[in-house]
Amino acid sequence: MKRIRAGVLIAALSVSILAVGCGRSGSDSENGSGESPAAKANANCTKEALQATEIGVSADTITVEVMADTGSPLAPGLFQGNVDAMNAYAKWVNANGGVGCRQLKVEAWDSKLDPTESKNGIINACKTAVAMVGGNALFNPDVTDLGKCVDKAGQPIGIPDFAALANDVNEQCAANAWIVQAVSEPCTGVNTGVRDLKAFVGATNFYKTIQPNLKGVFLVPGDLPTTVQSSTYQIEAQRSAGVTWIDTMKVSGRSEQSAFNTYVQALKTGGGNYAYMGSNDVAMTKLRKEAKAQGLTGVDVWACSLACYTENFKTAGADVDGTYVWMQFVPFEEASSNKTVETYVNAMGGKPDSFGAQAWQAGMAFTQAVNEIVAEKGANAITRANILAKMKTLSFDAGGWIGKARTSPKVFSDCMVIMQINGGKFQRVFPKEVGTLDCKSSNIVTVKIDPAAAAANIK
Repeated sequence: MKRIRAGVLIAALSVSILAVGCGRSGSDSENGSGESPAAKANANCTKEALQATEIGVSADTITVEVMADTGSPLAPGLFQGNVDAMNAYAKWVNANGGVGCRQLKVEAWDSKLDPTESKNGIINACKTAVAMVGGNALFNPDVTDLGKCVDKAGQPIGIPDFAALANDVNEQCAANAWIVQAVSEPCTGVNTGVRDLKAFVGATNFYKTIQPNLKGVFLVPGDLPTTVQSSTYQIEAQRSAGVTWIDTMKVSGRSEQSAFNTYVQALKTGGGNYAYMGSNDVAMTKLRKEAKAQGLTGVDVWACSLACYTENFKTAGADVDGTYVWMQFVPFEEASSNKTVETYVNAMGGKPDSFGAQAWQAGMAFTQAVNEIVAEKGANAITRANILAKMKTLSFDAGGWIGKARTSPKVFSDCMVIMQINGGKFQRVFPKEVGTLDCKSSNIVTVKIDPAAAAANIK
């Protein structure tokens, strides 16, 4: 069944998008009714003198940290979009009244695809920010401080983490983490060995309508142990959905185009009709160009994830035409169908970033949590403890931009849209109706696998 994300937006959506803050002017309350949490929060901004209530919360500002992999020589600027989006979000929020009766301030930390820098980023946030928001650090195995850093009162309660994406199981399953992107892990306390993991096969099911007997290769992002392991249950899920794998092979961010001949030859000799890129737009471009150079024909489906939904991929030319990409939010091309999307695209100067979109969504979730706290407890109730309590019950769909299929921070959304690039433009192919997402339970499967053991078999 399709859940419509466009059309008439409910009043609560208007409040969450257009009245995100508790501006002292009161200009962002809806009709002055005080019925919504944002309007109630706005009214509470003038009931008491604002105080410094927490680390990162002064009488005038709320400071958050966005931690993302931006400066690694392996992938320069990899998640710069997260940082840019959070800065744009703060600028937009502050222009529309602020958040929690205060102005939003964003600090950035470069995790550099380095576990030590990821840990240091958490330590820094503990000292300077009320929360981590919009982050994307792929290699983040030690999140101890996320759960134990002290608050203003000296209590080791940790720090809220509204992450755009968490690839590392340790961050995914951290009690203080609220993840915009899907959490695959069961997070039962035992995150090793054979276990049930969720994976998305909605796109695979669509590809089977093009080629019922999918047979091909899965290219695994092979430079980090976390990305290799996270690919294993995606591989197994697609297998369970009917894909026959000729091979699953690692691809490096360092690889030149000539190295992609190995994958092209695997498709050729194996009679492949399907190629799934688990890495990014740069790798997919090299694969498509090398396939053309080697005269590879017969591939019916070239597929990629959100990592190929980029401005850079649009410039790759005719060589990448026909590539499918899937995502879990209403696309930028349909900004006119959804006020949230339109706000984000405009705030980014018409050059939105796919990973930045998730950072913006994380910013919205943080804003909603803070506004609800202020509405319920007052303008001086913004503490890490209250944010942590609120984030565990937060009901959120980013104003219809993403699916509302979660009842807790650890629930996997079943919504998707599939685009295809042609002539330098992404075009919707499924579902057909503009502004909608396909949301059904069959888009998700559960596979039983030990990711670490499976990763050892990928060469």
